[in-house]
Amino acid sequence: MEELTLTTPALLFSAISLIMLAYTNRFLAYAAVIRNLSEKYLEKKDSTLMRQINNLKLRLNLTRYMQILGITSLLLCVLTMFLIYIDQHLVAVWVFGFALVLLILSLAFLIMEIQISAKALQYHLNDMEANIKK
Repeated sequence: MEELTLTTPALLFSAISLIMLAYTNRFLAYAAVIRNLSEKYLEKKDSTLMRQINNLKLRLNLTRYMQILGITSLLLCVLTMFLIYIDQHLVAVWVFGFALVLLILSLAFLIMEIQISAKALQYHLNDMEANIKK
């Protein structure tokens, strides 16, 4: 195995930063949708909104886990760089490996969240089709 250098964990900084930006944008979009849905619910008290509310709860939780795992991965990359700097290479390799696992989990949650989002949009499209056919 090649020796882990400072540049290896540093390469993940830009990737993780871009991923975190995308996660934050998703979070802000959900916040806007939830605020809008909350206003609709207060106006109508429509029970059909419960499916959307439950869907958004799940997606919001997944996004939170994605963010936590991504941030923790970034922190562990920084710790890896520090461990390399103080010549703790064996510990650095293990910490970096754990950072990679957390990043993989974060991306897996993203895949799950995208599937749920796509399904939610499909419900809306089906509702619109049903209304058009009436």
